[in-house]
Amino acid sequence: MRRVVIIIIAVIDAELAENVRKIRRFPNLACMKLAGYYKGKGHEVILKTDYENLQSYSKVYISKVFTKTHVPDKILLQPNVSYGGTGFFYDNSPTLPDEVEHCFPDYELYSGYVNEQLQKGVKPHVLKCFTDYSIGFLTRGCFRRCDFCVNKKYSRCVTHSPISEFYDMNRKKIMLLDDNILAHPDWMAYFEGLRGIDKPFCFKQGVDLRLTTPYFAQIINTAKYDGNLIFAFDDIADAELIERKLAMFREHSNKEVKMYLFCAYDRNGRYDTDFWLADIESIFKRLAIIGKYRIKPYLMRYEKYLESLFSGIYKNLATYCNAGGIFNVASFSEFCENQRAKSKNKDKPCSAWRYYADFIQQYPYFEAQYFNLRYFKRNAGNGRE
Repeated sequence: MRRVVIIIIAVIDAELAENVRKIRRFPNLACMKLAGYYKGKGHEVILKTDYENLQSYSKVYISKVFTKTHVPDKILLQPNVSYGGTGFFYDNSPTLPDEVEHCFPDYELYSGYVNEQLQKGVKPHVLKCFTDYSIGFLTRGCFRRCDFCVNKKYSRCVTHSPISEFYDMNRKKIMLLDDNILAHPDWMAYFEGLRGIDKPFCFKQGVDLRLTTPYFAQIINTAKYDGNLIFAFDDIADAELIERKLAMFREHSNKEVKMYLFCAYDRNGRYDTDFWLADIESIFKRLAIIGKYRIKPYLMRYEKYLESLFSGIYKNLATYCNAGGIFNVASFSEFCENQRAKSKNKDKPCSAWRYYADFIQQYPYFEAQYFNLRYFKRNAGNGRE
């Protein structure tokens, strides 16, 4: 009789290991696939949350999503350690072997971590991505290959896997990580398939508004879509197309929408005062457009904003756009004034107000043209003014 040798595999989610005290809200799919593959071979797999005693494991796999996540260099040199992910290799990250990539994820990998957090008093909804969702890709790739995007490995959108490869019928919802589902020629079939499963689903990375059609808007309006639909408006140069698509979308759908607004990235690499002022102005111009269609903004800042003379304004804008319903009810000036009013130290203006006051002193035309505008208009009908 052939003897099966059981080996012990350690899987490390680098984002979790870096700060295990900070609540991790989303699982690492590569880690779950690795665990699923090796458990299917009869081996023992554990989720390790530190880098201690790695030599005691037959094999150690480390997956990292974000470049800023720190993994000690000496760890990566250990002979039993393999590592991968965009956090290590950015847009040149090697793919998982096919037998791992197309393996059913081990959704139980994080169960010990989840139970530990629940015992600490963390609310179940904070951990819902670990407990409620089947997670995977139907398609991979995007033809746009934006220079600021990590996803440049593909030049088009291609079929990746059937939903059966990651769908667990015992889980309440489905989360798709597709890069640009609407760029696939058979996207309609995918949406019809999702509707046929009859469970709430969402596209975590959002969908490309520029590729939407009336049929798509109608599908989303009647489908069991989970949460806000996400679009992106990254470049003010796309304003005419974006507004035309939003008008079309609102004619066919009253679905709640969140719009990512990418900022602080200079496509020409200048990062001078003229760029920063134009970039801030473009944010307000984009807010004016999406506000007309009852769409909530979410400001996404490229890390270069920290080097700007106006980093404080970017911080104010992020709070204004991203925190609750502030954007719905107040102008940017009113928001900054409210921050000053809430300050506990009445003798010293809060930082939010100082950023604002210093900026308008230097560039008063911003206050006149943009800072006093209220953008969000809750109109009946199709949402247009």
